[in-house]
Amino acid sequence: MAISSGFNPEESRRKYLSAAVASAQLRYERANPTSLNLFQRAKTVMPGGNTRSALYFDPFPLYISRSWSATVEDVDGHAYLDVLGEFTAGLYGHNDQRLAKAMADTLGRGISNGAPSSSEIELAELICDRFPGIERVRFCNSGTEANLYALTLARIATGRQKIICFSGAYHGGVFMFASGGHAMNAPFDWTVCRYNDTVQVSEAVARIGTDLAAMIVEPMMSNGGCIAATRPFLVALRALASSVGAVLIFDEVVTSRMGEGGLQGIHGVVPDLTTLGKYLGAGLSFGAFGGRADLLDRMDPTHPGALPHAGTFNNNSLSMAVGAVGLRTIFTPQRAAQLYSDGESLRTRLNVAAQEAFADIQFTGCGSVMNIHFTSALIQRPEDLVDEDECLFKLFHLEMLEDGVYAARRGQINLSLPMTGEDFSRIETAVRRFLHRHLDLLRAARPVLEDTANAR
Repeated sequence: MAISSGFNPEESRRKYLSAAVASAQLRYERANPTSLNLFQRAKTVMPGGNTRSALYFDPFPLYISRSWSATVEDVDGHAYLDVLGEFTAGLYGHNDQRLAKAMADTLGRGISNGAPSSSEIELAELICDRFPGIERVRFCNSGTEANLYALTLARIATGRQKIICFSGAYHGGVFMFASGGHAMNAPFDWTVCRYNDTVQVSEAVARIGTDLAAMIVEPMMSNGGCIAATRPFLVALRALASSVGAVLIFDEVVTSRMGEGGLQGIHGVVPDLTTLGKYLGAGLSFGAFGGRADLLDRMDPTHPGALPHAGTFNNNSLSMAVGAVGLRTIFTPQRAAQLYSDGESLRTRLNVAAQEAFADIQFTGCGSVMNIHFTSALIQRPEDLVDEDECLFKLFHLEMLEDGVYAARRGQINLSLPMTGEDFSRIETAVRRFLHRHLDLLRAARPVLEDTANAR
């Protein structure tokens, strides 16, 4: 009969992690008294001191006082490399003088004119030229709005109601599918399938048949953990939608920054509708939906019975003018391709660092958007991440801040155009330091996959 030593490795690990998080949080609180004071003030007039859920993290968020290039500075005087990147909307970094001039010139000419402008034509032309699936485009104010309009247009165009989406997806504030759905969601007729699971989607399409209005998919899940769709999966969705006359919608609000034509361009899979947002407003409010001419032309006001699409700020002067300058002169197709390549290279370097440390982690994503995960197992869908410990994300986030790197609490890292090779090395150095501080915590309990760096 074996005699128990009384040592419990998992209990020991939990104690170590709890102590490390408590220590990191205490250091954070002591270093940021002004942010704490502002947070306490904010709580008196906003629920939880917050009006944008993604920007809250415990014990309290940082308050930023100024920013430049790829740097933000908080109200306590700490400067950080900004790899939060406004959750990918901050592609151009901070205070690009070409964008600042475009904004000043537009303000000088006057805004809120209650009329169209030449800038919106130029921006529309640039978008239609860049994305393979967009023949016509209409503007709105956010990615959430863009998805709402695209789904509504698909339902009207097909005369059907049922929509297929994917567990773990995020398509905006009223389209959240973590754990399959959310009480805040718009009350559409949803069928939720597993991401990258062609068999399950095929079965759902066969079951729904010609009652299916649309399928909506992120070619890479962003909020879901930077999990990329495989090309065969996207090809299958294209074929399945066409087989029953449903509308295939690519939510490229995040992934339109990937290469010169988004992930639809990289994979060569053309959707019927595409939704856009984030960086395309060059830091200002922006959303757009575009696609096949026959679908978008249902909103042509010169046609009898046209569908209405209103919105005071759809074509606001600032977003149109600055967005056009950004695409025309800064985020050119060539620069987009380079940023994509830089991101692929950095993610490989981070995964090599994890492998060299025998750490049970990996970075997923594609191009300039990536996410840390505390597992070495293959990740194909959010269900593969259910056992991740949220305390590990908290520890990573707080210690990256200590090393001067401002990332998302969920472990997401987003690159921006002002970043240099030195900045990429700074990210890698901070990650390596985190790994080596906590080797006993992060060392793999199972072998690390040999091709983790290239799994995406």
